[in-house]
Amino acid sequence: MVLSRGWSLFLVGVGVWTWVIWPRFAVAIWNDPRAWSAGTVGEGSPTSFLWVHALLIAASLAVGTTVGVLGVRGWLASRRRPTA
Repeated sequence: MVLSRGWSLFLVGVGVWTWVIWPRFAVAIWNDPRAWSAGTVGEGSPTSFLWVHALLIAASLAVGTTVGVLGVRGWLASRRRPTA
């Protein structure tokens, strides 16, 4: 399968967007009192709220990275193709 340059750029954009948004969300979850059993940030043990969101963030970053890499590979492949 060959991606057009437009789709390749779109995929790269999705990968970048993922890495801009999800780390900020991770900080917000970490600083949420519901993430800690003591109700104070960093005190007590992590709750299921934190673990579920950590899993969601990790999965989203993995998918976003994969999509971005595919976009870069598509872009590079489109540059190597001879134009007819």
